[in-house]
Amino acid sequence: MPEYAFIGRSNVGKSSLINMLTQRTKLAKTSSTPGKTQLINHFIINDNWYLVDLPGYGYARTSKALKAGFSKIIADYIGNHENLMNLFVLVDIRLEPQKIDLEFMNWLGENGVPFVIIFTKTDKLSTNQVHSKYSAYKKILLESWEEMPSHFLSSAETAVGREEILTFIEKTNKVFRK
Repeated sequence: MPEYAFIGRSNVGKSSLINMLTQRTKLAKTSSTPGKTQLINHFIINDNWYLVDLPGYGYARTSKALKAGFSKIIADYIGNHENLMNLFVLVDIRLEPQKIDLEFMNWLGENGVPFVIIFTKTDKLSTNQVHSKYSAYKKILLESWEEMPSHFLSSAETAVGREEILTFIEKTNKVFRK
């Protein structure tokens, strides 16, 4: 079955987004403490595809050895799963473009890993602020990319982006089945 993995820096809202997409409030464990997800978790959705919850990268209150283990686990998963149709890279739209996110997306591009950016927490900003923050990301990404990678705006609180993300997965599943 096709797999769709979700990844982002610690505390980007990954678990909340997964719960919003699946309409299950406790499928993925949420926490105000960064680094809650420490394993790769597979959830089968509608007996049709796997939603994969990857550990966050970046800050986590764990030892350096455990952080290095996360990096290896993530790289091994991304590099060795033929059924990985897309990696959703979550980015907190409230923050300035983060070096670690940009480096990770560049690494994905260099290694031919299909990904889509999901800008999270849009409900925390006004429409003008969302547009301004998105424009800042676009400007920086276009310094190293020929065109802006595919992306969605989302909010786990208001379900913004839910239908668009699920439609993308549905369309991609049709490609997988061919």
